[in-house]
Amino acid sequence: MAVNPPEPGDIVFVDKSASVQFAGAKGFNFRVVRVDEKPTYEGWAWLNGYQLNTVGDAVAKRDIFVRPEGLKPGTEPRRVRRRSAG
Repeated sequence: MAVNPPEPGDIVFVDKSASVQFAGAKGFNFRVVRVDEKPTYEGWAWLNGYQLNTVGDAVAKRDIFVRPEGLKPGTEPRRVRRRSAG
């Protein structure tokens, strides 16, 4: 069964389920900017976007080759509001 790749703007969680290249990593949230249209192997996709840190800031622009069926829904961290003194 084919799984559709994510859409631009989606946040997905990338780990070893998406590709063996991430087997040693704990996984990370990734904001999809573009799904590359170039032909590739059946069941795989190139995603262009940004790796996010734990507070949701983009820390690296990346192009990743993944199996969309191995991606999990990512979470956009809630921003902590700082209380102003006074």
